Amino acid sequence: MGNTDKPITIKTPAEIDIMLRANSIVAGVLSLLKEKVKPGLTTLEMDTWAETYCRDHGAEPAFKGYHGFPASLCISINEQVVHGIPSTKVKVRDGDIVSVDFGTKYKGFYGDSALTIPVGQVSKENKLLLRVTQEALEKGIEQVEIGKRISDVSAAVQNHVEKFGFSVVRQFVGHGIGTNLHEGPEVPNYVQNRKAQFRIIEGMVIAIEPMVNTGTHKVKVLKDGWTVVTADKKPSAHFEHSVAATGKGPLVLSRRINET
Repeated sequence: MGNTDKPITIKTPAEIDIMLRANSIVAGVLSLLKEKVKPGLTTLEMDTWAETYCRDHGAEPAFKGYHGFPASLCISINEQVVHGIPSTKVKVRDGDIVSVDFGTKYKGFYGDSALTIPVGQVSKENKLLLRVTQEALEKGIEQVEIGKRISDVSAAVQNHVEKFGFSVVRQFVGHGIGTNLHEGPEVPNYVQNRKAQFRIIEGMVIAIEPMVNTGTHKVKVLKDGWTVVTADKKPSAHFEHSVAATGKGPLVLSRRINET
């Protein structure tokens, strides 16, 4: 939901425990949406479910009012990449792929995660797009090891995506997360300058979020000032997890129960 040049903050084990709780609430929201999404549902109904679940579990929705964003949940359908605004006028249809991105604030710390949900019978190409994007996220997570660089995460994502002929969005990137929703470092889904990228150190928490397009990597922002769409109107998918770097390897804070 925005890039940053803010400093990198290192979290203590106790702070990571709080972030684990913040992200478990996000995971609960996304699991609920995945279970309940069906054709005919308005995107505003989905937003209401997300906010209610979040507040019922003792957290605040992180996106609502953030830089003026008018809702709690970002819902981006088909060629929409990220930051779609929920509406009473937009209904989910059979065959859609629906990206849902949600964040929480809990005891001063943030959680952030996303997934793209297939609705009903989706095309073979879109099934592949979703699978490859989710796999790219997992390959990025595997690189969250102390001493490696952020560019190792970026390379793992980009290489997997491009192997299937898809493209990674360059205009929007992942980010550090902690007491701010967006902290340093930026986590691009493509390699810029490999050696200039930050090294991963214990206690760093990053949100890795591949945004993968069927066609061109180029995107544009609609007149609402928020909704990002692919320049060629071809479908896009988005998956995201908040991940802590620990001495035992990557700890996925936002992992959903029975995640598939």
